[in-house]
Amino acid sequence: MATNTGNIFFIGLMGAGKTTIGKLLAKHLGKDFYDTDHEIEKRTGVKIPVIFELEGEAGFRKRETAVIQDLTKLNNIIMATGGGAVIAEENRQLLQANGTVIYLRANVNELWHRTRNDKHRPLLQNVDIRAKLEQLYAERNPLYTQTATFIIDTGNQPVANLLNRIEKSLAERSI
Repeated sequence: MATNTGNIFFIGLMGAGKTTIGKLLAKHLGKDFYDTDHEIEKRTGVKIPVIFELEGEAGFRKRETAVIQDLTKLNNIIMATGGGAVIAEENRQLLQANGTVIYLRANVNELWHRTRNDKHRPLLQNVDIRAKLEQLYAERNPLYTQTATFIIDTGNQPVANLLNRIEKSLAERSI
């Protein structure tokens, strides 16, 4: 279980709403917000698709772990991770040990609607997007579930409702 750092970390597949919800929750709770993908782009000076192109997914994952190592040392932050952050055991342990982990769970159909026209997601380029999302969900859902302090099913509902549910869940756990 996490130490009392005041940190809240969002995990879930691409398109689940981690950045959107994370930014709003941070503003509402007066915490600093970080997005691991944005931090990687800031450190490298290039967009994520370029890193994938030059270094492959393995190179990107190394950079992602380095960012997670740095950000989990902070206190009182909200962080949105990339969808694949949970693949590495080290990342899962860092998240669990240093904050409250919220899995924003969305079904494949919702994710497909949210990501089908996005050209900035390397894993969704030149593939059957729905089939790829189904594969990623099957592979990663158990890791998200195992890592999470609690799960919020996003469904097709207004962001304000999700924020209320998250805040209620945090309050119930005295977080």
